[in-house]
Amino acid sequence: MMDMSTPAARPAAAKQHVPAEFGPVCRDGLVSFRLWAPEQTAVFLEIDGREPLVMTSAPGGWFTLTITGTAGIRYRFVLADGSAVPDPASRFQPEDVHGPSEVVAGDAFRWTDAGWRGLPWHEAVIYELHVGTFTLEGTFRAATGRLPYLKSLGVTVIEVMPVGDFPGRWSWGYDGVLLFAPDSNYGRPDDLKALVDRAHALGMAVLLDVVYNHFGPDGNYLPLLAPALTDRYATPWGDAVDYGRRETTSMRELVLANVRMWIGDFHLDGLRIDAAHEIRDEETDHVLAAIAEAARDVGSGRKIHLVLESVRLEAERVSAAGGFDGQWNDDLHHALHAAITGEADKDYADYAGRSDVLALALAEGFWTGDEDDDGGSAASLPPTAFVSFLQNHDQVGNRARGERIRLLAPAAACRAATAVCLLAPQIPMLFQGEEWAASSPFPFFADLAPTFVTAVREGRIAAFAVDPDNLFDPFDPATFAAARLDWSEQRLSRHARVLDWYRAILRVRRREIAPLIAGIRHSGDWRVDDGVIRITWQGEARELMLTLNLAARSAPLPAPLRGRLIWQEGRMTGGLCPPWFVAWSVRRRES
Repeated sequence: MMDMSTPAARPAAAKQHVPAEFGPVCRDGLVSFRLWAPEQTAVFLEIDGREPLVMTSAPGGWFTLTITGTAGIRYRFVLADGSAVPDPASRFQPEDVHGPSEVVAGDAFRWTDAGWRGLPWHEAVIYELHVGTFTLEGTFRAATGRLPYLKSLGVTVIEVMPVGDFPGRWSWGYDGVLLFAPDSNYGRPDDLKALVDRAHALGMAVLLDVVYNHFGPDGNYLPLLAPALTDRYATPWGDAVDYGRRETTSMRELVLANVRMWIGDFHLDGLRIDAAHEIRDEETDHVLAAIAEAARDVGSGRKIHLVLESVRLEAERVSAAGGFDGQWNDDLHHALHAAITGEADKDYADYAGRSDVLALALAEGFWTGDEDDDGGSAASLPPTAFVSFLQNHDQVGNRARGERIRLLAPAAACRAATAVCLLAPQIPMLFQGEEWAASSPFPFFADLAPTFVTAVREGRIAAFAVDPDNLFDPFDPATFAAARLDWSEQRLSRHARVLDWYRAILRVRRREIAPLIAGIRHSGDWRVDDGVIRITWQGEARELMLTLNLAARSAPLPAPLRGRLIWQEGRMTGGLCPPWFVAWSVRRRES
């Protein structure tokens, strides 16, 4: 891999990006190819369909060859048995994951973000988007055109769902098989760079969701070439990625090279690590720690933000010394969802009717459950160590029909729960379209080879225990089409009112909450009286206070509201908190 940014375009304080070992290097009329393939005894290089050339074997399972050439040539590696495979470090796959790879001129894009230094984490308002459904066109370029709108909404960070090349025409991105190649359905690599560059010009950061815990089942040729997987651990997707160290190259080096590419070459401001609990590593220096070090090293001079998704509390990793800024807080989502919908099955069984659990998840950022947990204590962490949300791709998409929350709970209840997320001292995240109550669902969709279709369909039917007629077929083009946002809805009064509400509350967050939470170092003090939750967080000079009733009935207010009111949902009468009542207030700390 070569440095894809010019010296003049890089931030002056940034450390020089060191080229990684994986992928072709195109320079001075020559293209140097390197393939890590210790499982092979011989490898040949096919250029533009011509007679394959013999590659030279090098120590550590490498094969190399330098030819005269330029960007744009297409190539494949031919193995000893005659099979042809794409480059696992391909930078672009114009004919999808089974086709040839294309050599990309990494230094062709002209950056304009030389002065960009990133954003402080406490100012983050994250917007999760899926490139393929965020716009009708489903491309990086079309998404770039919507960035001024996100800026006006109050978003400061865009989080892009995985873009590593996946099989077929549509996907959530978690079945990707080529980590280094932005999917060609969305555009070329320079189109993604243009999105990042434009976001920086508008003062917004960009995070990318990356999948380092497994590969998709269709088009993953890496196990033919190298020891990529291990059966020592089982994941929901099969064998785990093998991160054990070796005397020479290993998967650890490949993934770290991928991290350096996204942060260094694409100028991304950070990564969200998918299902970190499924990244198994017995080394003393866990690969997650190595990922954090690599990202911050190559992004030196900029504020780099790293977020974990994990089913368990990762207190050590999201502490001040752990390298990660925060982790997704599914506990708060589940508690809020159960409270306003009444759902009490599956994920919500432990949360239904538990005001204490909701209070804990809000005050401390994470509820570790009633059983012992070895992940550490959330109470010692600042609220900004957690990302909160009422909707995201998982919580919407992992339903039989991908329903959004507005179809599952009263509008007043949705406003109340959203007001909790958007003004809490945790880091808030929106899911594309929620800000205008988009009617489009977000069901699971994929376009795998026919050999995988039956198994996936049957697995989803079993998982949801529903009639197949009530389950979106992920392979039906209509399922993908239904997930596309309909931006014209914003012109309808009922959607426009919701959008105005989101803009107003995000202005309050920017004005009142962001400056305050930088000084909140620990969890809040909480109590629950007859279902009414009271929480106080101590900042350096001010206190942030929440009074909350997320029940469908009125309840007595346990004590008068204190401080200056900054946001309220619902009106009290006769000393009673009505259903779906939220009051946020601030006051100067008492000495």
